[in-house]
Amino acid sequence: MPDGSLQPYIDEGEVDRERFDATTEEEIEAQRLEDLDLFDDDNAIRVPNVREIREKLGLSPEAFAERFALNPRQVERWEAREEHTSWEANNYLRVIDTHPEAVVDAIRSYRSPQAIPKEEPKSQPPAPMPGKRRKSA
Repeated sequence: MPDGSLQPYIDEGEVDRERFDATTEEEIEAQRLEDLDLFDDDNAIRVPNVREIREKLGLSPEAFAERFALNPRQVERWEAREEHTSWEANNYLRVIDTHPEAVVDAIRSYRSPQAIPKEEPKSQPPAPMPGKRRKSA
């Protein structure tokens, strides 16, 4: 796609990065037309658009990075298309895009108790555990 959200899968070990980065859009289109078997949309992988996801959530780049435990500089590089997202990052971004609150909940449950904001106490006391009874005095 023109916005870069569909990209052919590339095994990084076989790529001349300098030549790859110097390839123009016109050259890519010419290559695609020469070999439709390799460059058709069926062989492309949908790459999440970081800026689009972040803006949909109404977050600044810094707030997005903080909320989802990402490096703020990395988020900037992804948005500027200075660096491609890894396979793992693509999957993580897909989950953020589809279930952002689940990601926040998961991050919160794995952070140290000191890093988690304290919740307001509930108005009702917790229910007693089944099978536990107080001894009479």
